Amino acid sequence: MLSIDNLNQYYGGSHTLRGVNLTLNKGEVTTLLGRNGVGKTTLLKCLMGLLPAASGKVSFDGRDVTRLAPYARAALGMAYVPQGREIFPRLTVEENILMGLANGKASRGIPGYIYEMFPVLKDMLKRRGGDLSGGQQQQLAIARALTMRPKLLILDEPTEGIQPSIIKDIGNAIRKLAESGEMSILLVEQYYDFAESLADQYAVMARGEIVQAGAGSEMQQRNVRALVTI
Repeated sequence: MLSIDNLNQYYGGSHTLRGVNLTLNKGEVTTLLGRNGVGKTTLLKCLMGLLPAASGKVSFDGRDVTRLAPYARAALGMAYVPQGREIFPRLTVEENILMGLANGKASRGIPGYIYEMFPVLKDMLKRRGGDLSGGQQQQLAIARALTMRPKLLILDEPTEGIQPSIIKDIGNAIRKLAESGEMSILLVEQYYDFAESLADQYAVMARGEIVQAGAGSEMQQRNVRALVTI
């Protein structure tokens, strides 16, 4: 679904991404782990076109998207839930979700499975987004991304500052989406146990490059926790 080939990026004199190679398969969760400041969010922003790649190639669903604008990537089916959620606090829950239809799929409406995954949102449709708890806002941000019916869902630390009960709900939703076989999911996560529980594949970043990658079932055997523990 997504192929990253020798991707490089610079910030001033710093080489922030160093020849990154990674492949994401359809119907799988790929977890990207690493300590703070190693380039994980920078990589996600390059994938979505929010930062330019200095060199290398990003292919999505068989198409070179390396130089496409963010809105063009979204129209192709790439969805991004950034760290910090970035919902619209003054808009209602319903209005926030409807923003996900801005890519031209408004005629298809909000997918019913969104409320099945996050039933609390259906009960709060008229409440302002800023009045929700942090966990509810995270569910809202994911729901907004899912409204566009993406082929690729990119999540940047969805468990940050979230209560355990909602972490469990988010984990169940991620697994259900992957098991549908219609979507590839790239999950950046600091919470190791959460990442390991969901990983079909994993990759570890350090100093702007992938230093280890493999099957999620091998994470304990290869002592991945030691690589990412702060």
